Amino acid sequence: MMRPHHKSSLWLGFLLHRLSGLILALFLPLHFYVLGLALVDTAALDGYLILTRNPVVKFMECTLVFLLAVHLFGGLRVLALEFLPWHSRQKTLVAASSAAALFLACLFLLRAF
Repeated sequence: MMRPHHKSSLWLGFLLHRLSGLILALFLPLHFYVLGLALVDTAALDGYLILTRNPVVKFMECTLVFLLAVHLFGGLRVLALEFLPWHSRQKTLVAASSAAALFLACLFLLRAF
């Protein structure tokens, strides 16, 4: 059952910020593992780098950039809520931050291919 305030774009912005943070936190150990390969096993790193040429992996990287941008802009929104006065344009700022995150992800995707 969906609560009335869950239909608000502000709540969706809150949810996107939390979920993107969770997914990024789950991704970080894999990222650090691959970075560690550069120090101890360069052949395994080269194998991983070949894998990153796959279009599916490039799309996943684009999704990761999108999640990072969503989390960044969501964090800026939270800071604005904490330190700036409330105004009626908050929903517009959530939509603008989501659009900016999508733009950055699409820009990354275009450069990836």
